[in-house]
Amino acid sequence: MSDICQTRYPDALRVARPLPGIAPLAPDGWIETDEAYGAQMARRETLIKDQRDQVLAYSDESLDARVEVLALALELLRTRAGYSVSQRSVSSPDGRIVDLSGEPLETLGQLIQEDICILEKPAGGSEHVLSAACLCFPASWMLSEKIARPMVAIHEPVDEYDDLIARRVQRLFDGVQVGRPLWRFNQLWYLDAELHQPRSAFARSEDVTDRQRNFLRMEKQSLVRLPKTRAVVFSIHTFVLKRENVPEDIAISRA
Repeated sequence: MSDICQTRYPDALRVARPLPGIAPLAPDGWIETDEAYGAQMARRETLIKDQRDQVLAYSDESLDARVEVLALALELLRTRAGYSVSQRSVSSPDGRIVDLSGEPLETLGQLIQEDICILEKPAGGSEHVLSAACLCFPASWMLSEKIARPMVAIHEPVDEYDDLIARRVQRLFDGVQVGRPLWRFNQLWYLDAELHQPRSAFARSEDVTDRQRNFLRMEKQSLVRLPKTRAVVFSIHTFVLKRENVPEDIAISRA
C-alpha cells in the first residue's frame, strides 16, 4: 500500500498549548477536506468493507445521536465545494455516490475524512461514555477496548491523564455549547504512514527512538455538542507528513 500523506504542515497546528490544549473553533470547523481526501477515503472505504467490526461500534441507545450527527454533517456538506447532497445520496469530491439509507455512522465514515466518536452522559452518571464510533484511523488504540467505557477508563494507559486532567476534561465535556465547538491537537512520530494503527493498551511499546521514525502523525480533535440529544461528538482529522515535509523547527522540537 502506498503512503497516504499530506505535504504541508497545517498552520493552525503550529501553536503548542498545555494539556488539554483547548481552543475555540468555527461552527463548521470540525469537518474539513484537504489534499489527501481521495486517498484517505479510499482507505476508509476498504476498512469499512473488510474490517467493519473493528472500525465501527455502537450501542442501540446511541441511535438518536448517530442520526443527529449525520444530519448535522449533511447540512454542512450542502455548502461545501465538491459535495452534492440530495435526500437519498451524496456525491462526494472524489466522484463517489454514497447512499444515505444505511447505518448513520457508517455512511458518515464514507463521506468525510474525520473519524467520529459519540460520547453521552447517562442519566445520573458523572462521566461521558463512548456510546458509538466510526474509527478507521486509530492512533495506537483499539475501539473494542474503549467502546461503552467512561472517559477515565478510556484514558487509563495515558500517563499524563491524571485525576486533575480527568476532572478538567469532564468539566470541558459538560461545558461544550451548541454552535460553539472546541478543538485541540496532538502529534507523534511513527515508523510508517499507515493510517489504521490499532494497538492494544496491553501491548508492549516499541523500542524505537523518534529520530528513527520518519512520519509525523497529527490529529485535529474537535468537540461538538449536538442540540437535540445533547451528545458530544469527538471528531478526529488525521494528518501524516513525511519527515522531509515537516518544518525544521517542528521536527527538532518534536524529535
